[in-house]
Amino acid sequence: MPRAVLSLGSNLGDRIGYLRLAVAGLGNAVVAVSPVYETAPWGVTDQPDFLNAVCVVDDPARDEWGWLRSGQALEREAERVREQRWGPRTLDVDVVTVDGVRSDDPELLLPHPGTPSRASVLVPWYDIEPDAVLPGHGPIAELVAALSADDVANVHRRDDLRLP
Repeated sequence: MPRAVLSLGSNLGDRIGYLRLAVAGLGNAVVAVSPVYETAPWGVTDQPDFLNAVCVVDDPARDEWGWLRSGQALEREAERVREQRWGPRTLDVDVVTVDGVRSDDPELLLPHPGTPSRASVLVPWYDIEPDAVLPGHGPIAELVAALSADDVANVHRRDDLRLP
């Protein structure tokens, strides 16, 4: 149960620096990191574009709650302020899925409910795990193929930006 998929996003300040902080903070648990993508904001659209990436992580010492707390600690380290739902942020770390875990706890919904329709998560995840399956929703390759042309057009790979 320790393997998880985490999505990372930043649209304030040193966006790539905050993503690097997150990857570095996850340390040896990182199995794979996607390329960086620049994406249009979702939800509240009157804000700067995001840099997004996805990490596959594995650590026998962390369960789903451990991954959630690790993500929240990284957000605090990046001085994230929660003023507006879906608003701008220095760092957002979402637990997308944890192997073998489903949760309807309001603090930790698993798999993350927005994932099946979010190009900002699906496209980077597909880059590093094209055969992955989102529990209850099917192969991510099919989910990516089902995205609208507009959703895909708003996700731009940034090969000029790299994560460790």
